[in-house]
Amino acid sequence: MLLTLAISGYRSLRDLVVPLDRLTVVTGPNGSGKSNLYKALRLLGEVAQGRIISALAQEGGLASTLWAGPETISAAVKRGEHPLQGTQRHARIALKLGFAGEDYGYAIDLGLPTEGRSAFARDPLIKTEAVWIGEQLNPRTTLAERRGPAVILRDPETGAMDEEQVVHTHLADYDSMMTHAAHPRAAFELLALRETMRAWRFYDSLRSDPQAPARHAQIGTRAPVLASDGANLAAALQTIIEVGDAEALAEAIDDAFPGTLVSVTNRDGWFDCTLQQEGLLRPLSAGELSDGTLRYLMLAAALLSPRPPRLLVLNEPETSLNPSLLPALGRLITRAAECGQVLVVSHAPELVDALTSEPDVRCLALEKRWGETQVLDCDRPRWTWLKR
Repeated sequence: MLLTLAISGYRSLRDLVVPLDRLTVVTGPNGSGKSNLYKALRLLGEVAQGRIISALAQEGGLASTLWAGPETISAAVKRGEHPLQGTQRHARIALKLGFAGEDYGYAIDLGLPTEGRSAFARDPLIKTEAVWIGEQLNPRTTLAERRGPAVILRDPETGAMDEEQVVHTHLADYDSMMTHAAHPRAAFELLALRETMRAWRFYDSLRSDPQAPARHAQIGTRAPVLASDGANLAAALQTIIEVGDAEALAEAIDDAFPGTLVSVTNRDGWFDCTLQQEGLLRPLSAGELSDGTLRYLMLAAALLSPRPPRLLVLNEPETSLNPSLLPALGRLITRAAECGQVLVVSHAPELVDALTSEPDVRCLALEKRWGETQVLDCDRPRWTWLKR
């Protein structure tokens, strides 16, 4: 389980370090930075896929994602004695992302080239990376560290970072050691952590529009994981019915729509999901369902996956849902948190209340002050960034 998430220099997240729990709810008013926290966590997931640079490019490049405020905010500004104004930059330009878990921690520091005439001179470069054991980064817990083009491992006998324990010597500054230095023997910890991060799941674009793939029959193949856009909904539901918890699926549908049964039709291998609602003479196909009903079905398929991930992140799952469905969705999310860690970003009071009414749920309430996202009434975990 992830215990700490750290973000520095990303949009409104100038210097944010927050604790995480088995079920964490991130909430706050519009513009408080909820989406920025979600995107930063997703960027961390892109590292393990080898897509961190291209993911930043899709956001407009590193320059457009960096913290746009002053390097520091003085106490006088916070007391209202002086207006907020720009100051001369002293530290290096950096976007830093990291997390610490019960087993491993990881951090990455991205910056810009110092010189050069390449056409890619504005591409972000990976300056440093580190993997460590446990919650705190220090010389005694470091397992692997990137030093320029080299990746150095800790000597298992001496416990020191050994120059002889080099698993990569020509690592490009746009490639991560997580994708290019992980090895089943020489760097098993990197490999294990990379595969764990690759299994993280993010859902923020479940489509329910008239052209959504989930509304149309598709060739069905076993699908223990719902696609990020919900395209394989029928196959995912049938997989739950056959090899997952079919009873839990039926309960989740009945909880939201009393007296309703879900099923999957199979016509020569073409799958389509249907709902038999009380009072209707025929079942409704996915193409006939309302946006909210279809979206709830997709969330149920994601949360009841027969192959639950280590980390499941939902960004504003209440979109298109009637407020009356949110308590049922809350119970579904709480159930999923029994099988893996879940983080929910939401601004719907009904869903937040339904989730936080359960014991051992952490709520991170965000607000923006002086352009910076801050967390209300939350102790900051200890955190140390790797120096360049």
